[in-house]
Amino acid sequence: MTDETRHAFAHPQARAAATPHGDSPRDRILLEDHVVEVEIGAFRAERGATQRLAFDIVAELAPAPPAGDDVDRILSYDRLTEAVADALATERLDLLETLAERIADRILAEPQAERVFVRIRKLDRGPGALGVEIVRAGPSSLAPSAAPRPVLALISVDAAARPESWRAELLAMPDPLILCVEAGSVAGDVADPAARDRIELLAHDQAAWRLAPALPEVEVRDNRTEIDWAQRRGAPTLWAPARMAVSAVAGPRGTRGVDLALWLADALDASEIVLVGADAPETARPLRRLEIGT
Repeated sequence: MTDETRHAFAHPQARAAATPHGDSPRDRILLEDHVVEVEIGAFRAERGATQRLAFDIVAELAPAPPAGDDVDRILSYDRLTEAVADALATERLDLLETLAERIADRILAEPQAERVFVRIRKLDRGPGALGVEIVRAGPSSLAPSAAPRPVLALISVDAAARPESWRAELLAMPDPLILCVEAGSVAGDVADPAARDRIELLAHDQAAWRLAPALPEVEVRDNRTEIDWAQRRGAPTLWAPARMAVSAVAGPRGTRGVDLALWLADALDASEIVLVGADAPETARPLRRLEIGT
């Protein structure tokens, strides 16, 4: 094992001591002792049976401005576990080296990742752990991972008050689902535009949380990282839009529910917009109306 690879998995103090003077160590995110049971290996005894693999991954990050506690500006830890899952799901492999290469390539496709160390150990093949370690630097041959296209449901104020009339049909949809709840106008008497917009956005957040108890299987999410995570797992999202709308470089054109829904639909490339009691917006994106009971 080279010193560079050995120190990648070492305590930060050891890594800092081994770094040449004037060469600043990179920030890193870590995945340690991630154990997955899978069928892998070239030997006959390894075919038709599963064995445990332990994954240790270190991703060094390209220099960037401080994230300011904003989860959408960092490389999320789930990208590391997803890289492992994606590489294992593609096909049965004989070699750990091939698996490590594919994991590294997937992680380096993320724009924040500059270099990655991957260690994979077979835990069940001998008295000790057998494995490989590799280090790879970008660029990657892959495009950044993209979440599946969601269906966005725009729910009117009246429909939100009667979730039993649409809940079952909407949640039965096979595609990842994002619910955007209209809140109505609540700040018409506020003269200051910035204050009025913020009040309207917070009203949409409140509408989402007000609906949440009626949809216990749907989590309220307020950032892109969590929404992408849910889309990849096919989990529905009840969207609280204020945080994303306020921090966006190019935000929605207004604070009405339809403005927010169209903005998010464009940002996530939604496959369609389902109207649940809401009026049809002007958009080139496919629209479908969900008939709700009385």
